[in-house]
Amino acid sequence: MIQTAITAYLPPVSWCQRAVAAGELVLEAHEHYQKGSCRNRCEIAGPNGRQLLSVPLVKGKNSKMPIRDVRIAYDETWQRQHWRSIRTAYGSAPFFEHYAHELFAFYEKKYIFLFDFNIELIEFVLLQKMKWPGSVAETRAYQPFSPTPAAPLPRYPQVFEDKNGFLPDLSVLDLLMCAGKNGLDYLR
Repeated sequence: MIQTAITAYLPPVSWCQRAVAAGELVLEAHEHYQKGSCRNRCEIAGPNGRQLLSVPLVKGKNSKMPIRDVRIAYDETWQRQHWRSIRTAYGSAPFFEHYAHELFAFYEKKYIFLFDFNIELIEFVLLQKMKWPGSVAETRAYQPFSPTPAAPLPRYPQVFEDKNGFLPDLSVLDLLMCAGKNGLDYLR
């Protein structure tokens, strides 16, 4: 089965559940960018609850542009800010030390296009670290789609759960840092 999906910056757990259930993920590379979505935003579990991380984009008419052509802006030090937030949120997580060095490399490299940044992060988390045996590809032309319903969201131990309670459907990064490669079991 194939799951066509929008690209996402460190996608939510529900997004990853649908991909894992399908076995093959095809990212829509020709849709028009939609502002205020998971395409350039993710939520992590910070010490004070949900924390939004947003990748800034080059100003212009991104909403009229194919997602494949949307460029990342570097006018501000967002990479440093995101890394600090990730380190603060997950520095004490069981698997942070296992993945920190490799993950940090994504915040040192200056990607031109949001799509490329997202697809490399998705492959890093799902294929390389969680060992998902599926595949990730991109569409060759626009393919209208509607996401399949996600299964009930998994519950797994979170870093600040004692303080904030369980926060469902955070970025898959939360699951990776808290459960490591066993995170894949929670997505099935």
